[in-house]
Amino acid sequence: MSRVPAAGLLLLDKPIGLSSNAALQRVRRLGQGIKAGHCGSLDPLASGMLPICLGEATRLAGELLVGRKAYRFGLKLGERTATGDAEGDVIERCAVPALSLSSVNAALERFLGEQTQVPPMYSALKREGTPLYRLARAGVTVPREARAIRIETLELRAIEENLLDLRVLCSKGTYVRVLGEDIAAALGSCGHLASLRREYVEPFADEPMVSLEQLEAAGDHWPLLHADRAVAHLPPLRLAAADALALRCGRIVALAAASQPPPAGRWRLYDEAGGFLGLGLSSSAGELRVQRLFSAPLPL
Repeated sequence: MSRVPAAGLLLLDKPIGLSSNAALQRVRRLGQGIKAGHCGSLDPLASGMLPICLGEATRLAGELLVGRKAYRFGLKLGERTATGDAEGDVIERCAVPALSLSSVNAALERFLGEQTQVPPMYSALKREGTPLYRLARAGVTVPREARAIRIETLELRAIEENLLDLRVLCSKGTYVRVLGEDIAAALGSCGHLASLRREYVEPFADEPMVSLEQLEAAGDHWPLLHADRAVAHLPPLRLAAADALALRCGRIVALAAASQPPPAGRWRLYDEAGGFLGLGLSSSAGELRVQRLFSAPLPL
């Protein structure tokens, strides 16, 4: 447990009906104005994991935006809405063919792997500074460039009349609303998301989430993860005091003094006491440069 305010990672279980920014502001108020930023928006009608970086950990927010995400979603067949989810007006009704586990699974298999996806108009992407959803609400449609995405897994959990219970593990930039509409079309119908829950964001698949109510009850002791969990995929490098000081002064550190310098790449940097310094980048010649440092080491 970590005291507030502090640097760390909060895995918020965002409730339905609250925008990601509104949830973030609730967290900031509970943290008495602590600096905070969320990593990857969720629609108001979606619930689930919303990673929030607090304090100095906001410098690592970009690291969490690139991870894969797992969602559980309900796909209602037979109706297409303006927004692709239950919030929008129904704009098309379609017949729903007879469904079976085998026919649905065969359709789902076609979506696995690398592909492109056109972002929906009802999204937070901006065109000349204006969010697309504002243009959509004004009845304006603009061209959107297709983006490369990857669907790792796509599972059918249950069929109940015209409702499919599905689970997907996908790359960043995947719009599940668009995926749902495409699945419905592949089944010979139309559809929209009836529900959406983000189960996790990598690398936090096995970590519990915290609700706003639990956060409020926690007082000034919040269940935060250490900031270095955001970059747990990078190898650690512990530095001598002189090298740590040199980096903090903006100098390049020569790591080739050892018999074999570490390989080129990105590193999690720690001082002699184990404090997390930030991120560094080493060359094949054994030279270590700063990539991102905190104003002070973050103790473990």
